[in-house]
Amino acid sequence: MTLGVRALVERSDGKVLLVRHTYTKGLYLPGGGVEKGEIASVSLLRELKEEGGVELTGTPRLVGIYSNEAVFPNDHVVFYHVRPGDWVGGEATSVGEISETVWADPHALPEDTTPATQRRVAEIFAGGPNDGYW
Repeated sequence: MTLGVRALVERSDGKVLLVRHTYTKGLYLPGGGVEKGEIASVSLLRELKEEGGVELTGTPRLVGIYSNEAVFPNDHVVFYHVRPGDWVGGEATSVGEISETVWADPHALPEDTTPATQRRVAEIFAGGPNDGYW
């Protein structure tokens, strides 16, 4: 089994952070794999800092754990919501992994936002369904 973390990071103006990786198409919520010996919350801290320069000052809300079976067999994603006031911005530490960061209106996401990202944003902002699949 593999495990990853992702977060919807919300800014005080209501916009959400999306990232574009150098190695795949589309815009994603920031996050990544949980390393061996690492707990999910520590992975989240690391990934948010690496990909978006986001440093947590509060506790993110755990939204759910989702099966990512359709993309990678036996993979799961732990999904968090980071609200305004629970983080500060800083410098991203990843080198060469992220080609772009975008602050997007959650009700008008960019066209190339990945379907899973669209579903999670709708889940938070529009009461969209949670079927347990990423």
